[in-house]
Amino acid sequence: MEYRRVGRSGLQVSALGLGTNNFGTRADAFDSVRVVERALDLGVNMIDTSNSYAQGLSEEYIGRALKGKRHQALVATKVSSRVAEGPNRAGNSRQHIFAEIENSLRRLGTDYVDLYQIHWIDPDTPIEETLRALDDLVHQGKVRYVGCSNFMAWQACEAIWTSRGLGIASFVSVQPMYSLVKREIEAELIPFCEEYGIGVLPYYPLASGLLTGKYRRNTPPPAGTRLAADDRGLLTDANFDLLEKAEAFAAQRGRTVLDLAFAWLLSRPIVSSVIAGAMKPEQVEANLRASEWRLTPKEIAELDGLLSS
Repeated sequence: MEYRRVGRSGLQVSALGLGTNNFGTRADAFDSVRVVERALDLGVNMIDTSNSYAQGLSEEYIGRALKGKRHQALVATKVSSRVAEGPNRAGNSRQHIFAEIENSLRRLGTDYVDLYQIHWIDPDTPIEETLRALDDLVHQGKVRYVGCSNFMAWQACEAIWTSRGLGIASFVSVQPMYSLVKREIEAELIPFCEEYGIGVLPYYPLASGLLTGKYRRNTPPPAGTRLAADDRGLLTDANFDLLEKAEAFAAQRGRTVLDLAFAWLLSRPIVSSVIAGAMKPEQVEANLRASEWRLTPKEIAELDGLLSS
């Protein structure tokens, strides 16, 4: 297993991370625990979740899996999403953050979170209030590092400049949607992260399954797949054009497009860990095998030219 630093922080995470948004929905408690245990056995230490996944069941199942093994894992969870009706049950206020860290710690069965991430921007809460709350949690020992998810470049920049100006804990990571077919963040967010030394933790590296190779142009999505009920705007001719180019590139090297999806992301030095979901231990193993492919500089250049043509 390769380990990388998160930005310029001292935190080292596995190049392959485990995404757990399926825990408690598509994966039950038994399978969720097995997935975490297998990931740890393979050297995966980055386990990403949220207080909102399956109404907290994802955190709860992770907590069960980590009993007696907490030292092997880096637990990254999130706060922002609505968890109940009524005031102060969503957003990035001090009130909500302080309440939800306690709920997350209880469900996870731990007294600290390695990486606490703001899940979504909250336009109704001043960023200074959010950052001061996170800094207090760091000083209390309940949180070790802080990061954000789904922030635009200017929002992440505002947060980092605010924290630096105040001399308090600053974001070490951003978690955006990023894949071969979702590259919008390359315009501003990636250059910002490179300049400021912020680690990138891509989620949906397989574009909700499009990059597994199971979907075909002009063919209905297979029953039971993620895109069967809602294609999320992914099953377009432009994306199939890109997919077919990527498949051909991978096939020439005896690889699959799934392998290429991981290899391409990990060829970006700014990427710290690729967050990949799994519902069975076998999927963790497959993701790990795929993530071990290292593209050469020549292959990277060839692929980037191919995909932009």
